[in-house]
Amino acid sequence: MSEENSAGEARVPAAATWGLFVAWALHDAEELVTMAHWSRRARPRLEKALPWVPSAVWDRMDVSQEHVNLSLGLMGCVVAAAAAEGARTNGRSPFYQAVLTGFGLHTVSHVASAVVTRGYTPGVVTAPLVAAPFTLWARQRLRRAGVPEAQTGPAAALLFLPLVAGVHGAAGALLAARDRWRRRSRTGRSRRG
Repeated sequence: MSEENSAGEARVPAAATWGLFVAWALHDAEELVTMAHWSRRARPRLEKALPWVPSAVWDRMDVSQEHVNLSLGLMGCVVAAAAAEGARTNGRSPFYQAVLTGFGLHTVSHVASAVVTRGYTPGVVTAPLVAAPFTLWARQRLRRAGVPEAQTGPAAALLFLPLVAGVHGAAGALLAARDRWRRRSRTGRSRRG
């Protein structure tokens, strides 16, 4: 028998809402540990295997560990906000449902990137082992609790790609601003000294 909330509707378990953040953290831990080193190590092989890809793409892919840390931290804020909104609304939030769907759908890109590059890519292990199964399970729990599917449509889930690009862009901009600030601070100290 399922638990009910004060409105008499079935409660969605916290594992289905807050679990989104936990599943994301497990998945992104793999990326945290592998992304920066992988991008440098894989570039020569990828340039040879995919000669039609412009070098500017490879340049953007080569990210520092600092950039990876900041990007994943920013994305973590988005996922945590979605999980909190899901918990607050008993899974009814369109924001939570869109992020949950995007999280599940993005696993396809991980598997596809490994197939295209014919090797390991960051996130490809936990995408099918954590992200996809969690998303399917959470969706099942929402249906079982009678939560209607939000009318966000697949388009909202596809916002995941621009969101990832935006997070990486923001991380790059924040790190560049920090570096400019450090240079100005050093210049100011040397003039005074």
